[in-house]
Amino acid sequence: MLVKVWVIPLLYLDFEIRRDYIINNLCENKNRPQMHCDGKCYLAKRIASLDEQEKRQAEKSYMSRLIDQVMDRRTSFSFNRQPVLVEILPQPRFFVREFFTPRVAVDDIFHPPLV
Repeated sequence: MLVKVWVIPLLYLDFEIRRDYIINNLCENKNRPQMHCDGKCYLAKRIASLDEQEKRQAEKSYMSRLIDQVMDRRTSFSFNRQPVLVEILPQPRFFVREFFTPRVAVDDIFHPPLV
């Protein structure tokens, strides 16, 4: 990424310095002057190729780092079995006591009249 910061301004500088040469010799649209391309097609193609080159370089460096990590044999792994201790607790016992007697709603409605 840091290289791109320096390369793109240099591409523009190169384009401005050699503008006449690029328009006369390297422009793809020199046969169509009504487009007023003035070599910008060449500049766009160069920037696109720079982006493509940067993507390929990034992919290549990623793959090389990945392969280095996978193939790195300096570290060795050792998996030692550790004993597992399990403590079995006694079953808890629950006691249920009825503190309230169940009420029946019918008893509240149907009763002898109160005097």
